[in-house]
Amino acid sequence: MDKNYQDRVHDWVLACFGEEVAMDGAERNRRFLEESLELVQSLGATRAFAHQLVDYVFSRPPGDAAQEVGGVMVTLASLCATNGLDMTGEGQQELDRIDRPEIITKIRAKHAGKPQF
Repeated sequence: MDKNYQDRVHDWVLACFGEEVAMDGAERNRRFLEESLELVQSLGATRAFAHQLVDYVFSRPPGDAAQEVGGVMVTLASLCATNGLDMTGEGQQELDRIDRPEIITKIRAKHAGKPQF
Protein backbone atom coordinates (compact mmCIF):
# COMPACT_ATOMS: atom_id res chain seq x y z
CA MET A 1 0.00 0.00 0.00
CA ASP A 2 1.22 3.50 -0.79
CA LYS A 3 2.22 5.62 2.16
CA ASN A 4 0.26 8.76 2.87
CA TYR A 5 1.81 12.20 2.65
CA GLN A 6 2.45 12.48 6.40
CA ASP A 7 4.32 9.17 6.47
CA ARG A 8 6.38 10.10 3.40
CA VAL A 9 7.34 13.43 4.98
CA HIS A 10 8.26 11.71 8.25
CA ASP A 11 10.42 9.23 6.32
CA TRP A 12 12.14 12.15 4.59
CA VAL A 13 12.82 13.96 7.88
CA LEU A 14 14.28 10.75 9.34
CA ALA A 15 16.50 10.26 6.30
CA CYS A 16 17.60 13.89 6.15
CA PHE A 17 18.23 14.61 9.85
CA GLY A 18 18.17 11.29 11.69
CA GLU A 19 15.88 10.06 14.43
CA GLU A 20 17.10 12.42 17.16
CA VAL A 21 16.14 15.55 15.22
CA ALA A 22 13.07 13.99 13.60
CA MET A 23 11.61 13.00 16.98
CA ASP A 24 12.58 16.19 18.85
CA GLY A 25 9.25 17.84 19.66
CA ALA A 26 10.79 21.24 20.38
CA GLU A 27 12.61 21.16 17.04
CA ARG A 28 9.43 20.20 15.17
CA ASN A 29 7.65 23.13 16.93
CA ARG A 30 10.40 25.56 15.87
CA ARG A 31 10.35 24.43 12.26
CA PHE A 32 6.54 24.51 12.03
CA LEU A 33 6.32 27.99 13.54
CA GLU A 34 9.14 29.21 11.30
CA GLU A 35 7.45 27.89 8.14
CA SER A 36 4.03 29.23 9.11
CA LEU A 37 5.52 32.66 9.81
CA GLU A 38 7.33 32.59 6.46
CA LEU A 39 4.04 31.74 4.73
CA VAL A 40 2.10 34.63 6.24
CA GLN A 41 5.07 36.97 5.70
CA SER A 42 5.05 36.01 2.01
CA LEU A 43 1.38 37.00 1.93
CA GLY A 44 1.97 40.43 3.44
CA ALA A 45 1.82 39.95 7.23
CA THR A 46 4.11 42.26 9.20
CA ARG A 47 6.40 41.64 12.17
CA ALA A 48 4.16 43.87 14.32
CA PHE A 49 1.10 41.80 13.37
CA ALA A 50 2.93 38.56 14.23
CA HIS A 51 4.00 39.90 17.63
CA GLN A 52 0.44 41.04 18.40
CA LEU A 53 -0.89 37.62 17.47
CA VAL A 54 1.73 35.84 19.60
CA ASP A 55 0.72 37.97 22.59
CA TYR A 56 -2.96 37.21 21.97
CA VAL A 57 -2.46 33.45 21.63
CA PHE A 58 -0.21 33.14 24.67
CA SER A 59 -2.60 35.18 26.82
CA ARG A 60 -5.04 32.24 26.63
CA PRO A 61 -4.79 28.69 27.98
CA PRO A 62 -3.29 26.05 25.66
CA GLY A 63 -5.74 24.18 23.47
CA ASP A 64 -6.07 20.46 22.77
CA ALA A 65 -3.31 19.40 20.35
CA ALA A 66 -5.55 17.11 18.26
CA GLN A 67 -8.20 19.81 17.83
CA GLU A 68 -5.52 22.40 17.03
CA VAL A 69 -4.17 20.13 14.26
CA GLY A 70 -7.66 20.13 12.78
CA GLY A 71 -7.77 23.90 13.06
CA VAL A 72 -4.41 24.23 11.32
CA MET A 73 -5.57 22.00 8.48
CA VAL A 74 -8.86 23.88 8.02
CA THR A 75 -7.28 27.33 8.16
CA LEU A 76 -4.40 26.35 5.87
CA ALA A 77 -6.88 25.01 3.31
CA SER A 78 -8.90 28.24 3.59
CA LEU A 79 -5.77 30.42 3.35
CA CYS A 80 -4.68 28.55 0.23
CA ALA A 81 -8.12 28.80 -1.38
CA THR A 82 -8.27 32.54 -0.67
CA ASN A 83 -4.84 33.06 -2.24
CA GLY A 84 -5.26 30.75 -5.23
CA LEU A 85 -2.76 28.18 -3.95
CA ASP A 86 -3.10 24.41 -4.34
CA MET A 87 -2.32 23.13 -0.83
CA THR A 88 -1.96 19.49 -1.82
CA GLY A 89 -0.10 20.18 -5.04
CA GLU A 90 2.31 22.63 -3.41
CA GLY A 91 2.99 20.17 -0.59
CA GLN A 92 3.81 17.38 -3.03
CA GLN A 93 5.92 19.66 -5.21
CA GLU A 94 7.95 20.76 -2.16
CA LEU A 95 8.49 17.17 -0.99
CA ASP A 96 9.69 16.24 -4.49
CA ARG A 97 12.02 19.28 -4.54
CA ILE A 98 13.61 18.69 -1.14
CA ASP A 99 14.13 14.97 -1.78
CA ARG A 100 16.93 15.66 -4.28
CA PRO A 101 20.44 14.92 -2.93
CA GLU A 102 21.80 18.40 -3.65
CA ILE A 103 18.86 20.01 -1.84
CA ILE A 104 19.19 17.65 1.14
CA THR A 105 22.83 18.75 1.44
CA LYS A 106 21.79 22.43 1.45
CA ILE A 107 19.00 21.80 3.97
CA ARG A 108 21.35 19.99 6.34
CA ALA A 109 23.85 22.86 6.16
CA LYS A 110 21.15 25.46 6.72
CA HIS A 111 19.74 23.48 9.64
CA ALA A 112 23.15 23.30 11.31
CA GLY A 113 23.27 27.11 11.40
CA LYS A 114 19.78 27.70 12.78
CA PRO A 115 19.35 28.99 16.32
CA GLN A 116 18.38 26.37 18.89
CA PHE A 117 16.16 28.36 21.27
